[in-house]
Amino acid sequence: MLKHLYIRNFAIIDELELDFNSGMTALTGETGAGKSILLGALNLVLGDRADNDSIKQGAEFAEIVAEFDIQNLDDVSSWLVSQELNADEECILRRRISKDGRSRAYVNSTPVNLQIIRELAEMLIDIHGQHEHQSIMKSAVQRQLLDDYANHSPLLETVSNLYVELKLVEDQLQHLQQTSNEQNDRLDLLRFQTQELDTLALEENEYQTLDGQHKRMANAEKLQTTVEQAIHMLSEDEKANIQSSVSHIISSLADISELDKNLSPVSEMLTEALVHIDESVSLLQSYSDNIDIDPSQLAKTEQRIQSILDLARKHRIEPEELQTLHEKLQKELDDIDHVDERLDELIKEQKQLEEKYIKACSKLSESRKKAIAKLNKKITQSMQTLGMTGGIFEITIDPATSRRSAFGLDQIEFTVTANAGQPCKPIARVASGGELARISLAIQMIIANNSKIPSLIFDEVDSGVGGGIAEIVGQHLRILGQSNADRGNQVICITHLPQVASQAHNHLRVEKQTLKKQTTSQVVTLDEEQRRHEIARMLSGVDITEQSLAHADEMLERAQEV
Repeated sequence: MLKHLYIRNFAIIDELELDFNSGMTALTGETGAGKSILLGALNLVLGDRADNDSIKQGAEFAEIVAEFDIQNLDDVSSWLVSQELNADEECILRRRISKDGRSRAYVNSTPVNLQIIRELAEMLIDIHGQHEHQSIMKSAVQRQLLDDYANHSPLLETVSNLYVELKLVEDQLQHLQQTSNEQNDRLDLLRFQTQELDTLALEENEYQTLDGQHKRMANAEKLQTTVEQAIHMLSEDEKANIQSSVSHIISSLADISELDKNLSPVSEMLTEALVHIDESVSLLQSYSDNIDIDPSQLAKTEQRIQSILDLARKHRIEPEELQTLHEKLQKELDDIDHVDERLDELIKEQKQLEEKYIKACSKLSESRKKAIAKLNKKITQSMQTLGMTGGIFEITIDPATSRRSAFGLDQIEFTVTANAGQPCKPIARVASGGELARISLAIQMIIANNSKIPSLIFDEVDSGVGGGIAEIVGQHLRILGQSNADRGNQVICITHLPQVASQAHNHLRVEKQTLKKQTTSQVVTLDEEQRRHEIARMLSGVDITEQSLAHADEMLERAQEV
């Protein structure tokens, strides 16, 4: 659960530290006090896109730190280990935004990208916004709500993977069928081109080898003359060859080395040099003996090089690329030659994948039908308590094999009637704004009750209700906060309704202050007396009367009975 939130230099907040507990926590305050700012800061540390406009005026950076207790969340601990992030009993998320637009994110002091933060956040906290009742009219949202309630992630993953595989095979099949229709003209060209390359029979690195040979043969006389001159100067000149001169110097130094040992290193180096000279003479002699001055061989090599250059020029590529082109054209030719075989293979693979996909979709549909029966009953019951007596909620499911998607074959639709005896119709057409808000709240609370996520935040989802219905909403949230208390579950509710706030186990109030012409927000943890006055303020406004205080006492006492 969320234990601690630290905010610095964010919007109109200088510095703020908040501690949170399990159970239900109400967050109240006058309009504009900064409740939405707190939620914005929390969303930011959970991976929302950064905006340097949210940095407090005059500050260089904003920083938000959220600390979560994960000692009972084995799946979170395992995930952290898999990501090579420290996984103790606490998990700390930190986000820092600089004025220059840079943003940094950390998990347990380790820098991470935002995708990692978002994946982790999905396991730690779930935020229900105040406008979610509008999105409930979308069919995709309705399907997702049902699948979330039924924990369909493994089934959906199987269906999605098979859908992607099937789509890939069908795309390949379509491409191959088009290729088959256009293959005749292409086939003639490919056969001609590959025949030319087959005839050339170019070997690997042959052009580079021939180019080197040609340079040697074309310059054979120059090479021969230069090498013979070098041999002559090194060893054959009768008057002053280098080999003889160095040998003579070594002998001379040997005679005087006994007189001065400092000359010994010089003698050693010259001796080593003489060895290299001897080896050089031997290598040059061998090279000279193997120089090939053969005009016919030179002409043959030039003709081979010209054949390679002509074909490369024809294909507008470098000579070194001819062999790769040959392989590519040969593969395309083989593919076309065997297109019928490949078509048969793909058709067979498509049929097998389609059977697997439909089977997986059927399994998903059956599970959805079971979940629908339970969810219809629970939401219908919840509607009665939320002031919609006689109302009925029904989820319809329509499987159609022609409507394939990564989410299966089913068309999911939420239908409702607010009055007894009337048929259910699509929720977008029959529910009023207030009814839609209450139905959405009923769905959210029931689905949240099945959630494995320990921290649930409801941002003014009670808008559009009031009176006794608002008190029932508060009771639902209180019960939700009390569920799975041993796992540290918590519900944090941002609300303007005293009927809801009075049901909370903990109460925080957001206050706006102006000091030295600077506006800041602070959050105060209320004790019993402060809470009594806050509920009274929410009931009567600025002027708190004895009557409003008595009413607040009554509401707080009733909350203890839940």
